[in-house]
Amino acid sequence: MTFVRKISKVWLVGVASLALGALIVLAIRFSTYDAGYVHYHANFAVYINGQQEKFKGSTYYEEETSCKAESHMTPEDRVHMHDEVYDVIHVHDYAATWGQFFENLGWAVGKDLIRTRDTLYQNNSKSVLHINLNGQDLTGISSITNQVIGNEDKLLLSFGDISSDELQKAYEAIPNTAREHNQEDDPASCSGPSKTTTSDRFRNLF
Repeated sequence: MTFVRKISKVWLVGVASLALGALIVLAIRFSTYDAGYVHYHANFAVYINGQQEKFKGSTYYEEETSCKAESHMTPEDRVHMHDEVYDVIHVHDYAATWGQFFENLGWAVGKDLIRTRDTLYQNNSKSVLHINLNGQDLTGISSITNQVIGNEDKLLLSFGDISSDELQKAYEAIPNTAREHNQEDDPASCSGPSKTTTSDRFRNLF
């Protein structure tokens, strides 16, 4: 084999390797591309002195809108409630926190206080803010303010002089409907934790 033929063969092998590598990279990009549409759910309940807060009034709920990329979202777009269903949270941003959710409602929650739109309730000698997240008692230990809302999370907030039995009953009474909502089409056309179409993948292939 002449020197020129050897060079040509090496060149062909090199080109073929580059082409194969490019195809592998494109295949990985195609299969892993995420358009950034997030939609999952969590359940929660709030009690003040034994009375469950049912968030009455349209101002607590967001209207149904189309899916938006993260860069175009308002705080209310990221995490909210719909249709006066007061125990289901719709999350459209993986970084949305419990603090942001309550802030969107005009409320605030700390380790030892909860503030509604018109009243501040703070721990005292008789009444305490009890926090139970996914069966874990965080009362007096940790604030949920900066805690990211997880898919199918279940949160109980109960302020008052409440027995452990009453707290357990209140927690168990929270509906486990987040998973059901995850399986349904979103009112804003986002279904499941994320939705990326084949056309999205092709448009962002290169």
